[in-house]
Amino acid sequence: MVKWTKHAKSQLRLIHDYIAQDSPLYAKRVAGELVRKTIGLDEIPRMGKVVPELRNPLIRELDLYSYRILYEIKSERLVFVLAVIHKRRKLDSREIPTES
Repeated sequence: MVKWTKHAKSQLRLIHDYIAQDSPLYAKRVAGELVRKTIGLDEIPRMGKVVPELRNPLIRELDLYSYRILYEIKSERLVFVLAVIHKRRKLDSREIPTES
């Protein structure tokens, strides 16, 4: 099962709203693709790379467009999406919740 944390959902909404200022259609498309990118992570949780700044083998990331989708492998079939951040933004580990 793939679960999105409140923090990650909030970030996804902010990304959507920001893009929607210029293009509501593109905003919907990007948000949808970010969500779809996480489908199946519970089946192949190690498909993403380890987040270099965190160096924790259970916290990984996928890339899509200008965004990093950070997620944590909680158990054999449970993954939590922790955050969606822009690639140019400096990652501060204190901003990444490790709990649902």
